[in-house]
Amino acid sequence: MLIIGCDFHTRYQQIAMANDETGEVLVERRLDHENGEAAKFYRSLPKPVRVGIEATGPIHWFERLLAELGHELWIGDSAKIRAAEVRKQKTDERDACCSRSVFPKSGCPPRASGISGSCSGIATSS
Repeated sequence: MLIIGCDFHTRYQQIAMANDETGEVLVERRLDHENGEAAKFYRSLPKPVRVGIEATGPIHWFERLLAELGHELWIGDSAKIRAAEVRKQKTDERDACCSRSVFPKSGCPPRASGISGSCSGIATSS
């Protein structure tokens, strides 16, 4: 399965995608929302893909897109995700990589389509 860590913003998202079995990072890039680049990218992926993001503002269109495509959306507490990764400076790229690496080990359940809520914490034990 492909795992994507996503640092979600209003106009774009920064992603880091890896193979779950090997841990190999396959893609790190920025996807714009307004020009349809993000939607086109997710439509091109094989099913299923697990997307982990920090709890954030309005993501309803993104939730609907992932549900339509059969992908999983996992949402976690941003402070706990950042605390799981020691780093020098916050960047979108590091947030995306951190989300990608933390969610597979987390206690967060996937977000069910059409249900509001988020994960209250991230369990980082190996």
